[in-house]
Amino acid sequence: MNAPIGVIDSGVGGLTVVRELRHHLPNEPIIYIGDDARCPYGPRPAEEVLQFTMDMVNSLAQMGIKLLVIACNTATAIALEDVRKKFDFPIVGVIKPGARAAVNASQTGEIAVLGTEGTVNSKAYDQAIQALKKEAKVYSLACPDFVPIVESGEYRAQAARDIVDKTLQPLHNYSFDSVILGCTHYPLLQEHIEAHFSNQKNVISSAAETVIDVERILKAKQLQSVNPIEPVFYTTGSTEKFQAIVEDWLAIPQPDVRKLTF
Repeated sequence: MNAPIGVIDSGVGGLTVVRELRHHLPNEPIIYIGDDARCPYGPRPAEEVLQFTMDMVNSLAQMGIKLLVIACNTATAIALEDVRKKFDFPIVGVIKPGARAAVNASQTGEIAVLGTEGTVNSKAYDQAIQALKKEAKVYSLACPDFVPIVESGEYRAQAARDIVDKTLQPLHNYSFDSVILGCTHYPLLQEHIEAHFSNQKNVISSAAETVIDVERILKAKQLQSVNPIEPVFYTTGSTEKFQAIVEDWLAIPQPDVRKLTF
């Protein structure tokens, strides 16, 4: 079935999931919507995040997607169940896969979660981790400055490293062996985060584990595609800035980036 997989995010962060989809499921067509104009979602009220998420999903439903990935941890935490009630196609979030990957990787059962304010306040990761391992200890830290530095395209700069070092200082009071990047923007800062912890922690992105869930659903429902098509990207923000990040992160020359307005 050559209908596309839809992927949504508050901005460019969900491209980390697209990267894994293209690597593991290269025949699958993808339509991506990044709501850069209204990013970040983390500090926004829940009802606003829900409405913005519905805006994107409605657009993708009209484009005929066969499966949706909510590649935004804040939107997953707040909107996943409401979206599932409204639409018939399979819908995959990124929190349970991230929790599963961390529980599998951790030797001590002590796990740090880096996330937006919305994700941290929802306690969605605490619940998902402790549902898998009741005795696990979860230390959550809101990192409000991470998304803006990624959206600016300056995630490789020294300024990004400085922001990471300053933000992560409170975690030095805790003992843990694994760190969940609880926002899909954060893998673009992963090198800085790993360096901050002197490469002594398991730093986990939910992206790869999310794609395992996508592949399982596609196989079970016989929805796999066989004819590879280049992905199409929509942004509510600057197409030029979005294109530059797609070219850098996904190594797609001259990607098909289109403007979308809600």
